[in-house]
Formats: sequence, structure tokens, C-alpha cells
Amino acid sequence: SLPICITFPTEYVKTQLQLDEKANPPKYKGIVDCVKQTVKSHGVRGLYRGLSSLVYGSIPKAAVRFGMFEFLSNKMRDESGKLDSKRGFFCGLGAGVAEAVVVVCPMETIKVKFIHDQTSANPKYRGFFHGVREIIRSQGLKGTYQGLTATVLKQGSNQAIRFYVMTSLRNWYKGDDPNKAINPLITGLFGAIAGAASVFGNTPLDVIKTRMQGLEAHKYKSTVDCAVKILKHEGPLAFYKGTVPRLGRVCMDVAIVFIIYEEVVKLLNLVWKTD
Repeated sequence: SLPICITFPTEYVKTQLQLDEKANPPKYKGIVDCVKQTVKSHGVRGLYRGLSSLVYGSIPKAAVRFGMFEFLSNKMRDESGKLDSKRGFFCGLGAGVAEAVVVVCPMETIKVKFIHDQTSANPKYRGFFHGVREIIRSQGLKGTYQGLTATVLKQGSNQAIRFYVMTSLRNWYKGDDPNKAINPLITGLFGAIAGAASVFGNTPLDVIKTRMQGLEAHKYKSTVDCAVKILKHEGPLAFYKGTVPRLGRVCMDVAIVFIIYEEVVKLLNLVWKTD
């Protein structure tokens, strides 16, 4: 959860920039302007709006993602126990879809609604539990499960790209020696590269997901309708809104998560000799 707490303001800014439509005159001129306006109206705490939903969701999300990845990769390894990058891609895809359905969709919907609520004329969510109660009271449980298609596409492609890049880099680094140890710093570097690849690969899906989960989501009939409307009214560049703040957060986040994951696996191998 620590990396989320450190990097959350970039997530906040990314979400605000993605919610900011060209059709209405845009509220924010860019990243700095968004930070300035938020701090001016809500203080520094305003940049942490929506953090609680990510913190509460971070541990179950990682558990589902890596649990599913381990489960699938153990079935797909070759005789020598090696996982090639193509199989890594499909294992990542499965892990991403699983985490999207079980954890990420409700977690992200709540986060986006909280962030969107803060900028509305009269914000109505007082805190995490009050906000969740309000969402469920006014929209039913389905109010916390908006943009599921977009989330499944985003998380699926996210983890597929990350695990593909990560598996490729690790196989390249290990060469012919599958038991070669990888320094945590190298793992972190590989994780950051994998994170960057996923940002460039799927930010358009992230923008669509954010819109489908905002307070204006009723404007869109479906994921495809949302994509068509963004393209028509705001042009293709709108699909890359929030790329810069997302890049910083994701690279750091993926690097840290992969380091922790590798170290935990090493520890478990010592305790249980799973090899």
C-alpha cells in the first residue's frame, strides 16, 4: 500500500484530466494547473481524494493477480520449468481479467466517483464508507460495478503487456541459466519498463474506463459508444489524457510490486522448497 500512498496525487491528477472534457470548456490547463486548483479549493488533502478505495483494494488486488498468475503459469511452464514470453502474456491476461472482475472494477468505480464528486458543485460523499453507502443507496450494487467491460479490457491488456515484457526481460537476463539470481534493483528496472509499456499500450482503454465510471457515465450507452463519442467530440488525442502522471505512478508502482513479489517467492521457496 505504501507506493499507492506516495504516488496517489498523480493518480488523482490523471483521473481529473481524463474526466475533463473538451466539450465543456476544460477546467484544467494541464497537470500543474490541476494541482494548483485542487490545493487552492481543497488543500493538499484534496489530492488524496479517493485514496481509501485503492488502499483497501490493494492487497486483495495483488493477491488475486499474482495468485491467478502463479496458478496459470504453473500449468503452462515447459519441462524445465521455464515460462516463455508468449505464455507469460496469456497468464498475465488471465490474471488481469480475474483481478478486474473480483476487485478492480468496484475499487476503481468508487475512486473515480469520489474524485469526480469533489469537483461537483456540491460534493456529497463525506468519507469512504459514507460514499459507498450513498452510491449503493442511489444506484444499487451495480453503481459500484460500472465500466466492467472497459475495466476487464484495461486490466487484461495491462497485465498481459506487463507480464509479457517482464517474462521476456527475465528470460533474456537469465540466458541459458534458469537458476541465475536477479538483483532486486534489476527486477525493479524491468518492472518499470513493463509498467511504461503498459501505459503506452493501453491508456486509451484507461480513459474510456474513467469516463464510464464517472458521475456523467449515463451519457454513454456502452464502452463502444463512449469511445466513439470521445473520438467525435474531442479527437484522438483525448485518448491519451493523463499519460504523463500515469507514467510516473505506474512505473514506480509496478517496479515496487514486482520486487516484493520476487522476494516473497524467494522466501516461500526457502520455507517450502516449492521448486
